[in-house]
Amino acid sequence: MRTSQFFFTTLKEAPADAEVISQKMMLRAGYIKRVAAGIYTWMPLGLRVLRKVENIVREEMNNAGALELLMPAVQPFELWEESGRGPGYGPELLRFKDRHQRDFVIGPTHEEVITDVVRRDVKSYRQLPIHLYQIQSKFRDEIRPRFGVMRGREFLMKDGYSFHTSFEDLKREYGNMYDTYSRIFTRLGLRFRAVAADTGSIGGTGSHEFHVLADSGEDDIAFCPSSDYAANVELAEALAPAAPRPVAGKAMEKVHTPGKMACADVAKFLDLPLNKIVKSIAVVSEKEDGSKTFALLLLRSDHDLNEIKASKIDAINPFRFATEEEVIERLNCKPGFIGPVGVDYDTVRIFADRSVAAMSDFVCGANEAGYHMTGVNFGRDLPEPVFFDIRNVVAGDPSPDGKGKLEICRGIEVGHIFQLRTKYAEALNCAFLDEQGKSQVMEMGCYGIGVSRIVGAAIEQGNDDKGIILPPSIAPFAVCIVPMGYHKSEAVKAASDQLYADLKKAGIDVVLDDRNERPGVMFADMELIGIPHRVVVGERGLKDGQLEYKSRTDTDATMVAAGEIVAILQGKLCVA
Repeated sequence: MRTSQFFFTTLKEAPADAEVISQKMMLRAGYIKRVAAGIYTWMPLGLRVLRKVENIVREEMNNAGALELLMPAVQPFELWEESGRGPGYGPELLRFKDRHQRDFVIGPTHEEVITDVVRRDVKSYRQLPIHLYQIQSKFRDEIRPRFGVMRGREFLMKDGYSFHTSFEDLKREYGNMYDTYSRIFTRLGLRFRAVAADTGSIGGTGSHEFHVLADSGEDDIAFCPSSDYAANVELAEALAPAAPRPVAGKAMEKVHTPGKMACADVAKFLDLPLNKIVKSIAVVSEKEDGSKTFALLLLRSDHDLNEIKASKIDAINPFRFATEEEVIERLNCKPGFIGPVGVDYDTVRIFADRSVAAMSDFVCGANEAGYHMTGVNFGRDLPEPVFFDIRNVVAGDPSPDGKGKLEICRGIEVGHIFQLRTKYAEALNCAFLDEQGKSQVMEMGCYGIGVSRIVGAAIEQGNDDKGIILPPSIAPFAVCIVPMGYHKSEAVKAASDQLYADLKKAGIDVVLDDRNERPGVMFADMELIGIPHRVVVGERGLKDGQLEYKSRTDTDATMVAAGEIVAILQGKLCVA
């Protein structure tokens, strides 16, 4: 490709409303153009990157035995009603009526449609297993779309669904997809981790997320450097302390702590470490039968509540945080000084984190404004609570696999695989006849990759102050030729055109910058858009039979023999 035949729309500055690096870089590089909040046009340059990601995903899915199809973006709402997800999905599900006043949605996902496809035509165990996937646009009406293509409303996704006669066969395919996804992200040239994850609203029993590692990632990942353990912090288990609880050594005492509502302020006022303070989080659970439970969740004040873990406590599932009025009603005290001592244990449930179970002589709120209790001990000053793992792990915690200490890094979720089991098959009556002629519900798996999100994640991982740094496998072009004086020197023009032809013949994805621009502009544009390898053709070098080569991450350029440049680039790009 020649730049004179292309559509370059680079910008010197990103729009003021761009938030994260990938959004700023993609807009500056002319990868995307904003149409509306969370909706973008993929320009020719960005589309080349998107298609390269898409092609790698497609090749690996096909090699893994999956079959591609294409389902409609528009779905009848009656399928969502049949699965039971329609009422609960919320405003992210964009609903509309057609001219006949029939209800439809723009698909944010396709579990209902694919299950309907399979239940119509698959009747016998002989037709199973089957794995169908698509690469298609989705739409989720995010309340606050942000971060460019990282959290847009319209996005390109690969979603695959497998159907099986048994859970054992589902687990086999789940392993196949785990390996396939690992190959995909390796081929994409990204640093990534596969982590155990919560199944969330999708449902099912087993789940792994695939994260591109980047400091700007939204998710915290807990991993053990000395083993293969890795999990989203939402799921990572915080083991109970190994040491037994120390015996009580102090008498309980109510202490005046005027105006000290934050745990850090209380610790400083009492000259104690944070890990000696217990914070109480008031929550309320309202069941479908109308019953209501008020509870206090106890955590060490240097730990954070893990809402997903806490929501798995049956007695408070689902829960919400209590209002100030509800706290005053039950504890006769405003938040900031509440605690578990002396409450009505018939109407206030107490659930404590495992780490709290190992504490003695701790400090907590006294349920009286301006006061805290010190020297508090379970079994003596208040009943033993029920203990659960309800906190986020932190760096230095023991790894759940017993093979070392945990560390925390940031990641951007770009893939997720689920063992759906029979959730959707049962709801939509997707069944088959087994070898005995009996009807059985199919087991299902679900496997998603955010194709457009990968582009943003790759840029979050690879960038510098000059622009984008992409792996050659997904860069818009692998090599750029930058001539010095293309329109002034016949020698430079001839050499550049010949090199361009030679690289194309060698199967290398190359762009020739034949614009009549200053060298500084061309260099800056090629670095901004993320071309991995640059070859500069100049009159001075040609006189010595040399060209200037520089990779996108090199500090300095080097001179190489003009006759060797094609072989050098083939070697760097692994092109045969």
